[in-house]
Amino acid sequence: MPGQAAHPSVVRAGMKPLQHPTRLVALVFASAIGIGTLLLLMPAASARGESASLVTALFTAISAVCVTGLVVVDTGSYWSGWGQVVILLLFQFGGFGMMTAATLLGLMVNRSLRLRTRLVAQVETHSLGMGDVATIARLVLIVTLAAEALTAVWLAARLHLGHAMPPAEAAWSGLFHAVSAFNNAGFSLHEDSLVRYGGDGWVLWPVMLTIVVGGIGFPVLHDLRAWLRERRRLSLHSKLTLSGSAALLLLGFAGLLLFEWGNPRTLGGLEPLHKLLAAAFASVSARTAGFNTLDIGTLSHESWALHYLLMFVGGGSGSTAGGVKVGTAVILVLLVLAEIRGRADSEAFGRRVSPQAQRQAVTVLVLGSAAVVLGTMVLLRFTELPTDQIIFEVISAFATVGLSTGITASLPESGQLTLGLLMFVGRVGTITLATSLALGSRRLTYRYPEEHPVVG
Repeated sequence: MPGQAAHPSVVRAGMKPLQHPTRLVALVFASAIGIGTLLLLMPAASARGESASLVTALFTAISAVCVTGLVVVDTGSYWSGWGQVVILLLFQFGGFGMMTAATLLGLMVNRSLRLRTRLVAQVETHSLGMGDVATIARLVLIVTLAAEALTAVWLAARLHLGHAMPPAEAAWSGLFHAVSAFNNAGFSLHEDSLVRYGGDGWVLWPVMLTIVVGGIGFPVLHDLRAWLRERRRLSLHSKLTLSGSAALLLLGFAGLLLFEWGNPRTLGGLEPLHKLLAAAFASVSARTAGFNTLDIGTLSHESWALHYLLMFVGGGSGSTAGGVKVGTAVILVLLVLAEIRGRADSEAFGRRVSPQAQRQAVTVLVLGSAAVVLGTMVLLRFTELPTDQIIFEVISAFATVGLSTGITASLPESGQLTLGLLMFVGRVGTITLATSLALGSRRLTYRYPEEHPVVG
């Protein structure tokens, strides 16, 4: 019919296998990992002038492209200046490329819907339309460059003036950590991450702000810009993401204060204000940023369990962050609340959550949980390390967080490759899964008789 977009099945039928967007994203990221591995294998990439081992180069490339931050060697001392530049470019591409891919694939999903459905959805949710492609690409570029440049200049000045770091070293360190923070990559030039700046709010607060901006999601930033300029109503997605992010940040902050306040190996020996700063930074960073000012290996088991939740949920959709995403978690909470109250619809902010979104959220949660369980079982097969540490490492890899209890480098190569696969699946798999679910949806011409199986 004129005026209607092609049916998803028609779109799929007219595409070559490698032209399908979900396959294309995976191929592009795999290619970037391959190129990064080859560059890091060059003798010039190593501080010693010797070629790194294949597993070391491959693991580092995967971690950088997937903006995770897990490492098997110290970034600042093992890699040369050239090697560090390669790593920075890899996680810049991993963050910027994935954000662009997430946004454009979301627009491609809208394009596959009928025109009437598309118009209704845009009016009700203020979602992005196909005409916003150029606007979104420009927004991604401007926000990325502006946030990274401002943070880099601020950090460089602070490191030079407040920590007596030579100007050239301060400039490079400021740039590296600013790009790493915005892309939620977690890579640091210091062996102890940001522990040495644990009491310096002039360093930590800009890093936290940059992490949040990079991890909130460009659909939300686009929506906020429209709200500020035109006073348009925020979409349900933006409201769920903002409220869910705030709740998780407060939960992490309060929980870490509760569990670590008297722990002499973490917050116990700090001044009250420094305790608040350290807990706030840890809560922000646990949402896939991967930096740490506290030794993760010395946290209490309760704090590890709290990190499981924060890491697994992650940040906003269409952002540099990983995890199953805040929107997914909030939709599932709304679904549970509606079921408890005996209501047929999940509602929030005067809007109903579509059944399709609820099914997709359940699917993402189940498959994400399955990946974590399977990864844990595989790693337990390869090592005798405690189960809670293995679970922490697996969730950190799948959710592309980069925090570690200190066991990554000690894992056998088979275990490190398992983590590498989890990082790739967690980074590329979530967006391709969400897109494939939307592209693959179609209306059947028949329905089977309904029954109600016993639940619980």
